[in-house]
Amino acid sequence: MEPNTAFSGSSTGTGRSVAILGGGCFWCLDAVFRDARGVFACLSGYMGGTVPDPTYQMVCTGKTGHAEVVRLEFDPQILSFKTILEIFFTIHDPTTLNRQGHDTGTQYRSVIFTTGPEQEAEARQMIGEVANHFSSPVVTQVLPASTFYPAEHYHQDYFAQNTGQPYCQAVVRPKVDKFRHLFPERAGQKTF
Repeated sequence: MEPNTAFSGSSTGTGRSVAILGGGCFWCLDAVFRDARGVFACLSGYMGGTVPDPTYQMVCTGKTGHAEVVRLEFDPQILSFKTILEIFFTIHDPTTLNRQGHDTGTQYRSVIFTTGPEQEAEARQMIGEVANHFSSPVVTQVLPASTFYPAEHYHQDYFAQNTGQPYCQAVVRPKVDKFRHLFPERAGQKTF
């Protein structure tokens, strides 16, 4: 997939749908959703900023406006968008503005980039439902999808390639373990 690829619809033309989520470092979301049954493609990248063709170094400055995101292709007959959102809200803290743990900056914001009115409605409904489970307000943004820029190659499937790395052990692995524990029927079938 080439940079500067825009996604305007919720379908890939193959009977699959698209979801685009940002919830902290994209390595975490990538690792969890690569393990989810019904997800057939997961690509880490950047969305929501003003600078064309951003690099990781540029996004890390917080000055491009992009969020670190994952773009998922999924089969809605196997895994619904609602279930994707349930997983998303389970594995990150949607109440911390522009941060997840020690990762701070607008690039780590909680955001759902929707590909159409149905996704927008489902996202807003889910935010309303999960808000009751947190003592602080949910700050997750719901925005229309814009131009998606794939991240550099070394960011793709980062956890699988770097499982021994300290960040992966301290931050990514607990999220994968939590997903597998809370969604055992959805976990453990990497299909790509």
